[in-house]
Amino acid sequence: MAKTLAQEFTKGLWEEIPPFRLVLGLCPVLAVTKSVENGLGMGIATTFVLVCSNFLVSMLRNVIPSKIRIACFIIIIATFVTVVELLMQAFAYPLYLQLGIFIPLIVVNCIVLGRAEAFASKNNPVFSVADGLGIGIGFTLSLSALGAVREVLGEGTFYGMQVFGPSFEPFTFMVEAPGAFVCLGLMLCLMNLAGSR
Repeated sequence: MAKTLAQEFTKGLWEEIPPFRLVLGLCPVLAVTKSVENGLGMGIATTFVLVCSNFLVSMLRNVIPSKIRIACFIIIIATFVTVVELLMQAFAYPLYLQLGIFIPLIVVNCIVLGRAEAFASKNNPVFSVADGLGIGIGFTLSLSALGAVREVLGEGTFYGMQVFGPSFEPFTFMVEAPGAFVCLGLMLCLMNLAGSR
């Protein structure tokens, strides 16, 4: 059981890393990764929702009627998104303002709903939590990596700290919407090259 549990956790860190392997959840990946802080904040919020919703869906999997399971999953996910939103408003208000509408949109994030439908509704709570945690950490790492590249090249900073000297000319294209697509495409290319080897 320990080996299988470890496999369920680690698959989200490489084999099924959401934006690069499953190519899911691209809306927040492209929209909020102007900085490492935004990527990290969005990733942690999504991880919390993933873990909690996977756990609850798994606990209720034999109680929820199959005809209304998607609606029930969305209600469960929306409950935890509301918790995250209120916690961010209370304890991380500047980050909450930066992430804006993308926090409530976690409700319809295909990663969260997909894990509830494809995994949590068919497995026990322990495996479902491991799956949610692994996928969530993988998503957080992806957002943070993309945010780091865009922030360093686009603003010359890393987590708000200057990286280059005063003569550095920021490549502002990287912190705009087209820069997100280009950067994501290059990172997808690198992941595919690394995966093929």
